[in-house]
Amino acid sequence: MKKILLALLFSFSFANSYTTYEASSHIGEDATVCGKVVGTYYAKRSRGKPTFLNLDKAYPNQVFTVVIWGEDRVFFKNPQNRYKGKNICVTGYIDSFRGVPQITVRTPSQIKQK
Repeated sequence: MKKILLALLFSFSFANSYTTYEASSHIGEDATVCGKVVGTYYAKRSRGKPTFLNLDKAYPNQVFTVVIWGEDRVFFKNPQNRYKGKNICVTGYIDSFRGVPQITVRTPSQIKQK
């Protein structure tokens, strides 16, 4: 029984890891996506007040987007400035919006700086 629990714990501790360019082939998976934050935008006048972190290419040609909703911004301490220009890996569920893969994050633990 201990071996089974250890194997399960080990398998959940490492999510699949992809580049931003590979992410579109992994919609619907829980995974880690890594890239450089080259563009950010805090849409404070939009519904939900989202912050967008665009990886590897800036909007409107972004390859991958990290979304932080307004209700979670307090946990991230000014994310549009904190992560801009940084290489990061983000872990979560990959979905897409208008054909661009994205992960919505709720806690800073989902984003690791490289």
